[in-house]
Amino acid sequence: MSKKVVLAYSGGLDTSIIIPWLKENYGCEVIAFVADVGQGDDMEAVAEKAMKTGASKVIVKDLREEFLTDYVWPCVKAGAVYEGKYLLGTSMARPIIAKYQVEVALAEGADAVAHGCTGKGNDQVRFEHAFQALAPELEIIAPWREWDLVSREDCIDYAEQRNIPITASKTKIHSRDRNLWHISHEGGELEDPANAPLATTWQISNSPQTAPDKVEEVEIGFEQGVPVSVNGQKLSAVELLEKLNEIGGRNAIGRIDLVENRFVGMKSRGAYETPGGTLLMSAHAELEALCIERDLEHFKQQIALKYAELVYYGLWFTPLRESLNAFVNSTQQTMTGTVKMGLYKGNVEVLSRTSPYSLYSTDLSSFTMGSSYDQKDAAGFIKILALPARVRAAAAKQFEKKVPESDFAETAKAKAEAAR
Repeated sequence: MSKKVVLAYSGGLDTSIIIPWLKENYGCEVIAFVADVGQGDDMEAVAEKAMKTGASKVIVKDLREEFLTDYVWPCVKAGAVYEGKYLLGTSMARPIIAKYQVEVALAEGADAVAHGCTGKGNDQVRFEHAFQALAPELEIIAPWREWDLVSREDCIDYAEQRNIPITASKTKIHSRDRNLWHISHEGGELEDPANAPLATTWQISNSPQTAPDKVEEVEIGFEQGVPVSVNGQKLSAVELLEKLNEIGGRNAIGRIDLVENRFVGMKSRGAYETPGGTLLMSAHAELEALCIERDLEHFKQQIALKYAELVYYGLWFTPLRESLNAFVNSTQQTMTGTVKMGLYKGNVEVLSRTSPYSLYSTDLSSFTMGSSYDQKDAAGFIKILALPARVRAAAAKQFEKKVPESDFAETAKAKAEAAR
């Protein structure tokens, strides 16, 4: 039985009751590890609550800058979006939390690590895959897979019986995860995909109806694919995203309502707010369109799908994700420039794209004939391109009786009979 356990602690409903549950059921010492990834909590209050509910020690780590530079920016550069909509806010945060939780466990001589993820969700995979990749010798405790509590209502009752202060209630039942990149909402009315999110569900963005009645312009600057400035002002990663969250939030940018396929096999429904992230992903894609060669851009779009899948599945610490990251970084060497966008009531309109590495040639793309492109060359290009099609058409006419009946053969036969 574990003697010392390091718990990933947030102070929310689940982890608030896990400290006393671990002590009651494992008889162990519990160290609470609090990772600050920009959830906006009063960290002193969170630490105090952990101590009051039975933690022997609380370790708080400010991971905000590293979270963005080493986990979020790689996903921005990759263009990683899961199932066309989800910008991976929770998925990107779990690996860095698990990494430092393991470091604390090893430094404190702990026997085990624990988390508050349910047995139905993706987060259990994200945490536990990271634990096993980084420190397979540590025992893993997942209370949701062991205790007899089956609902958030049960957890609330458990907390009330032990006088543990919580913010959730049976009438305020949403499960939320927040960091610098986004805030997610699950539970409550969202459990039925037939229900629209309540107006009170959204937390950090205006609705289109309450957003300003005028267009706001924002310009984002990139250096080798990394966002570095807003409206010409150089900012740290944290400052930059906070600024874009503020701008995007007031203009109703970044709300999505998603039914997604979880890694464990079921469908789930959630609402997400990612105002700054939506602006960054939009701007980055526009700059890539300007600066990346066609075949590379098309292949990178395929890589983006796989990259997003790996991150969503919790497979951050894998050779494949690391190798794809190396490929992505090689594509970003000329991704330097600025993109200006106009924001209006949830809409993002691209106003300008500029880069010293732009591959866009006015001489080539203009309707005015220039010396860089001889239009007569197109005839030879198309003729060579269509050579297989011409050969097939000729063969179909010559051997139509030998060609298996198909739509193509029937069409060719009909044309031949009409010609007679």
